[in-house]
Amino acid sequence: MSLDVRTVGDVTILSPHGMMFGGKETDELEAKVRELNEQGNMKLLINLSGVTFMTSIPIKVLFWVHGKYAMRGATVKICDVDKRIHQIFVIVRLTLVYGENLHVTEEEALASFRRYPSLAVA
Repeated sequence: MSLDVRTVGDVTILSPHGMMFGGKETDELEAKVRELNEQGNMKLLINLSGVTFMTSIPIKVLFWVHGKYAMRGATVKICDVDKRIHQIFVIVRLTLVYGENLHVTEEEALASFRRYPSLAVA
């Protein structure tokens, strides 16, 4: 797996690729998210368009990052989720946790950051 990191405006976008089994690839994503959280990143978008499979361990990371960012008044959004992975999100209720912060496309997610800017002060 590889993890692409880029910035659009004030939004950091993480794009993992490949299968996420809960090994090195998940550790890489979690480490980057921890780093961004510790740096005070306020707007994070996780684009899952390149992820073809996901076990419960990376899903746990998605729960964790939501909680960490929410505690600081920051926002995490997820976009471009494969239909099979989305079904797992529904079963484990990750769709309820992310709610409006789960988007079909990256463009839609980025636009939602502009519509609802963070109220927290960095």
